[in-house]
Amino acid sequence: MTPDALFGVCNLVAVAGWLALIVALWTRRPASLAATFGGTVIPLTLALVYLALIASHIAGAPGGFSTLQAVADLFSNRWLLLAGWVHYLAFDLFIGAWEVRDANERGVPRLLVVPCLVLTFVFGPVGLLCYHGARLRRSEIRSAGL
Repeated sequence: MTPDALFGVCNLVAVAGWLALIVALWTRRPASLAATFGGTVIPLTLALVYLALIASHIAGAPGGFSTLQAVADLFSNRWLLLAGWVHYLAFDLFIGAWEVRDANERGVPRLLVVPCLVLTFVFGPVGLLCYHGARLRRSEIRSAGL
């Protein structure tokens, strides 16, 4: 399989995980099959893909993690660039799963959480910030007795 083909497969798998999280959010059942699939099974599967990519392509690769240039050199290897992408997919999905669990526990309105999930999928930390804003807003509304 080429790096481009594996990139496409990993993206489809991640999208399935995000859709499962939205289903879990909408059902408000954090222990549901959808939540387990999207929040655990898929991130762990992506983590295994990441491990396989790193284990099979890191030896002898140029670059490293000590400077920005070293990271750029490391990612000049397409397999390791793909590993970096899979790392993002796995961790962003894991954070999205936490957002869903936390929102269900705290009663954060679903309509506030879904845009945060989309932002977490596309822009990672921006979505996490958005979710924390929605969570804080929900807490303020509860404190005001509304």
